[in-house]
Amino acid sequence: MRRFWFGVILMVITTCLMAAPSVTVLERDGVSNEVPLLDNRFRIDHKVEKISLLFFRKPGSPAVVLVQPDGSKIYATHALRDDSLQWHDEVSFDLIVIDNPTPGPWQVIGNIQPDSRVMVIGDIELKVEPLPPLIFRGETLKVTGRVTNDGEPIDIGYFREVVSLVVDFVSTNNENYDNFGAGTQSVTEFKDDGREFDERPMDGVFTGEFKLTFPAGEWRPEFHIETPLVKRKVAAKPILLSEPPFDYQLSVSKSEEFDHELMIKIDNQTVNPESLIFQGKIFYPNGEEQPFTLEPKNRLYRILPVKNYDWGRYSIELSAFGENINGREFMATLPMYKFEIERPIEKVPELAKPIPTVLIPEPEPEPEVNTTLVVTVVVIGNLFVLLIGWLAFRVLIQNKPIKFNFKLPSFLKKGKATEDEKDEQKKPDENGSKNDKSGDILNLSMTDD
Repeated sequence: MRRFWFGVILMVITTCLMAAPSVTVLERDGVSNEVPLLDNRFRIDHKVEKISLLFFRKPGSPAVVLVQPDGSKIYATHALRDDSLQWHDEVSFDLIVIDNPTPGPWQVIGNIQPDSRVMVIGDIELKVEPLPPLIFRGETLKVTGRVTNDGEPIDIGYFREVVSLVVDFVSTNNENYDNFGAGTQSVTEFKDDGREFDERPMDGVFTGEFKLTFPAGEWRPEFHIETPLVKRKVAAKPILLSEPPFDYQLSVSKSEEFDHELMIKIDNQTVNPESLIFQGKIFYPNGEEQPFTLEPKNRLYRILPVKNYDWGRYSIELSAFGENINGREFMATLPMYKFEIERPIEKVPELAKPIPTVLIPEPEPEPEVNTTLVVTVVVIGNLFVLLIGWLAFRVLIQNKPIKFNFKLPSFLKKGKATEDEKDEQKKPDENGSKNDKSGDILNLSMTDD
């Protein structure tokens, strides 16, 4: 809250426990207050037990120096070791608090602003005009506040220029309303500087506007200023923030040749329908924007045509200007109205009816094959093919007869030899002799050949 007490510290303030005449303010002699030591003089009465001095100087200049009646000087650094002295040295002002100051004429040396002077602080009051009893969410309100000293406006320019008036809305935590548990909403802060919504600068009147964008429900307005020397707060009676007295009904066109229509229904129990003007802007799906204005009419609804730009999202920004049933003019920004046209489903040509499929039974699983048998059959078959090929080659190509020369086993050869011997014994010798069984006679005769 430092900026609040920056404003209060724009002048020289003498706070005393006695009546205002305890401090005598000496008039300035018109000479520049940067050099002469006799400028900025003031007198403190002997009954004063505590005084607060505030000097507003040129930004960036050094802290001022106080000269006591006996000629001794007080600097800002003295506050570090003197418990009876408090000194707040800021960029553009000095706030000095002295306990049991020395009575008599005092002087201040420094680059003090020309309009700075001593002011006795009495009963500081903050007066704020009450808010209207019937207000809507989204409405823009105007608030006027005044800060007075002993019932009189404060005419120190530096004071009014920097002091800010803060406006808060505190939820009453009524569970019957939507703002239950919403806490505090700080809505605005404005000054008596003639800027933004303030009507006239330095007239002692703080004027400002703010929008009620928080949830509807029961709220308690609070207005306050706060400084190291002055803390003032005004808590007004709870008020009811209502939803805007309008309802919507959308008629969607099924043909591209006709527009969509948004009907805005008006609650004539809250506002005067004949005074209402609606203004806003339509945002189309193709990016186009269309401003519009609906003039006052003696009816409980307004029709807003919306161009039919096929499928997509539409948004409508609305503001209402009119008069409520209490005769108060109001201006409200209504919630954005949105609707969406779904994309049409393209027709797909009808497909021919599918031919019913015949279920084919699954083949029975084949018996497992004996690998050894297969290999044997393959080997024998290959050998047979090789044999046939060899025989054909021998007979057809080599022209040789096929001979099979097999040797008999030894036991077969013996049997065959015995039979041959018997045959030879039975046959007569070509020379007319016979072989006897003993085989002792040898035929050694030779043939004629």
